[in-house]
Amino acid sequence: MFDLTNKVIVITGGTGLLGPKHAEAVAEFGAIPVLWDLDAKKAEEMAARIAKEYGVDAVGAAVDITQEDQIEQAKEGLLQRFGKIDGLINNAANNPKVSAEGQVQGSTRLEQLGLEQWNQDMAVGITGAFLCVKHLGPTISQNPEGGSIINIASDLGLIAPDQRLYRKEGVPEEEQPVKPVTYSVVKTGLIGLTRYVATYWAEKRVRCNAICPGGVYAGQDENFVQKVTKLIPLGRMARQDEYKGLIVFLASEASSYMNGAVLSIDGGRSVW
Repeated sequence: MFDLTNKVIVITGGTGLLGPKHAEAVAEFGAIPVLWDLDAKKAEEMAARIAKEYGVDAVGAAVDITQEDQIEQAKEGLLQRFGKIDGLINNAANNPKVSAEGQVQGSTRLEQLGLEQWNQDMAVGITGAFLCVKHLGPTISQNPEGGSIINIASDLGLIAPDQRLYRKEGVPEEEQPVKPVTYSVVKTGLIGLTRYVATYWAEKRVRCNAICPGGVYAGQDENFVQKVTKLIPLGRMARQDEYKGLIVFLASEASSYMNGAVLSIDGGRSVW
């Protein structure tokens, strides 16, 4: 029921924090992961590693998902090579980095956020996801057995960010770093996209679901980690590989009757 043998699954943001883990997850069950990212060399190297490690075919390619023509060209290349596309994981998004001191880097306050930054975050997180669905969705719908589209939202698509996590002692209120508004808007928007797409090709067996991951531990400052874990019932941040099981479930026939679902996988943070 979890078998993904020879399923061609496109993963945007394929070389980021979680993109490679999504690729590993589907590869472990026989799929052909296709990693799209801006860095061609990194994507190709990641695909080669996964292909060798899991004994599957894998593809890495430079695709700017904010550029419609690049998505079209990449799609045509996949169809020429494999003759089909079975799944899409909309994983790419801009996410401000947290410094070694646990602070969000750059000017992120609502009052100071520039229109250029807003537009860029929307272009990657929302428009890019829309364009991938627009061009890959019809192809997936042509499969006799349909396919699966998975949107990677966030617990911050369900709840507001707790800005106390990013506060810095001795800094004036108007200069305090915050999680930017664009992150919440993008992740909430992906939930809306999920519900729309879930009904769009349903008669052709194309399912669309969203997952809402919580924070992933990636070497953040210990003080920041201690503050955020107090907000999580399980008392810790996620490991990078703890979303793999859900990805396989949603990509495979194991979830054949799950459509339009929004699944939180955040250690219980959004319950509190």
